[in-house]
Amino acid sequence: MTAQAALTPTPAQKPTLSVRGGGHAFAGFASNDGGIVIDLAHLATVDLIDKERHLVRIGGGATWGQVVAALAPHGLAISSGDTRSVGVGGLTLSGGIGWKVRKYGLALDSLVAADLVTADGAVVRASAEENPDLFWAIRGGGGNFGVVTAFEFAAHPTTDVFHGRITFPAQEAATVLRGWADHLRTAPAELTSILNAANPFAGGPDAPVEILVTFDGDDPQLAALAIDPIRRLGTVIGDDVELRPYADVLVEGVTPPPGIRFVTRSAFVGEGSVAAVLDLLAEAGTSPGSPLLSVRSLGGAVSRVPDDATAFAHRRAELMIVTSVAGPEPVVEAARPALDALWDRLAPHTDGAYANFLASATEADVAAVYPAPTYDRLAQVKRRYDAANLFAHNHNVRPR
Repeated sequence: MTAQAALTPTPAQKPTLSVRGGGHAFAGFASNDGGIVIDLAHLATVDLIDKERHLVRIGGGATWGQVVAALAPHGLAISSGDTRSVGVGGLTLSGGIGWKVRKYGLALDSLVAADLVTADGAVVRASAEENPDLFWAIRGGGGNFGVVTAFEFAAHPTTDVFHGRITFPAQEAATVLRGWADHLRTAPAELTSILNAANPFAGGPDAPVEILVTFDGDDPQLAALAIDPIRRLGTVIGDDVELRPYADVLVEGVTPPPGIRFVTRSAFVGEGSVAAVLDLLAEAGTSPGSPLLSVRSLGGAVSRVPDDATAFAHRRAELMIVTSVAGPEPVVEAARPALDALWDRLAPHTDGAYANFLASATEADVAAVYPAPTYDRLAQVKRRYDAANLFAHNHNVRPR
């Protein structure tokens, strides 16, 4: 069977087509019922193809755990996410926010080329020199344009990093939240941080406020200058920050048991809205029924890329907020009214959404991920490479 026959549905057939990399999409894009799944798991090689320029070629089915393990002996790394079992493809095509994001940008910012099989069975290379419109689109446009069989990244030299968790009492949440955001606004780009509150597995509204930090460097004095201001934000009740290999910073993914559902939502916060959003989160996080709250620091290298350089459209955000609810269906549904009420209050102060942290793919979700100018440009590229919208099981861009 030809590649074209394999990928192009007949009018009577039109099966749902899923492309599976790591299989971590909250919205379930990696599988479907009654359709076709293209599993890329065997395309998982990681090869250093140019030692001088640190160019790395990675198969479309590789996970970030495989990448860090392969690059560690060379003293190299790529800014990625924070979980080993997450696929390189899914993360990169929609962004890539992890422990090196403020120093080296999104995962897609390190991408220099990719090979795709498009809807008509053609094998196409996308880079700044070859098919630049497609190269722009796949850096943020998700899996809308074909099956990416290989990525080429520019890696960077890496040392060990200072990484760990600093915790504070829940009753100090408001002060810690504001102080943390203020510090990250002026902290060196080597410091990336995530703040978690209301962890349902650690007490819900009584759970400690957790601040996870990574300082990208092995100089203890510089690390202390960056991290110590966080330690002074309140009463420290836990601190395990230490020098670790970067490969050890990524955590193992957790596969939920059958019957457990995740509802994850995200949005971006600009500098002018930070204070209002943090006040709302501090109030919600110490109230019964709160979802798990996470706030991720951005800025740094992310904001130094021009707005129109890639299809990732949220370069100016200072923070990203994420809420998560997990459990059997009755538990999730019982939590929904409080979750919806929180997002109704957040809506005037937030903007957009991060595709990798969305458990749904409604029209509203797509509009949040892709503002109108970005969507229009993506739709033009979509028309050229997938006019029949074969690759629709995603945050879908319809061809113009």
